Amino acid sequence: MVMNEYTQLEKQFLLELARRAIEFYFEKGRELEINESEIPSSRLKEERAVFVTLNQNNDLRGCIGCLEARLPLYQEVIDKAICAAFQDPRFLPLSKEELPKTQISISVLTIPKPLEFQDPQELLNKLTPEKDGVILKKGFNSATYLPKVWEELPDKELFLSSLCQKAGLESDAWKGKIEVSTYQSVDFEE
Repeated sequence: MVMNEYTQLEKQFLLELARRAIEFYFEKGRELEINESEIPSSRLKEERAVFVTLNQNNDLRGCIGCLEARLPLYQEVIDKAICAAFQDPRFLPLSKEELPKTQISISVLTIPKPLEFQDPQELLNKLTPEKDGVILKKGFNSATYLPKVWEELPDKELFLSSLCQKAGLESDAWKGKIEVSTYQSVDFEE
């Protein structure tokens, strides 16, 4: 599935919506509700999988998303922004004082596709760094890295080893029997 780039207006709307959702949660303790007439295009009402990432000084501060679309994109952004700010188990909830120095980025995902491979070398050959987001699954353990994680882990073997560890597996589990799916994303940030 090829996904068209979003317009600058659509990107700006979603980024502002994510920030508004966090601010509203600080003020009211509940999810922001918006009138559909505020939404600048019908594309933002389409069901899309999305991740919202929070960074401070280029360090991760929260990241929550979904791999399967269940809600319209604008609603997913509201929900995932709140979750990234207040419910990422790796971090304490965001404080009101931190918000001004927090940068928000959004990744809108394509539908994941299973990657067929016979052995570890074929798996390595089929991965496209900086393009493919990767979902790795073995038994009940699974994890994903967005395509932008390739910037930090450009080596395919290190990328997969780190992803295995994120899934709670041994770092070399990718060399054995595992399920892998890939997806792409459109990323934008403040």
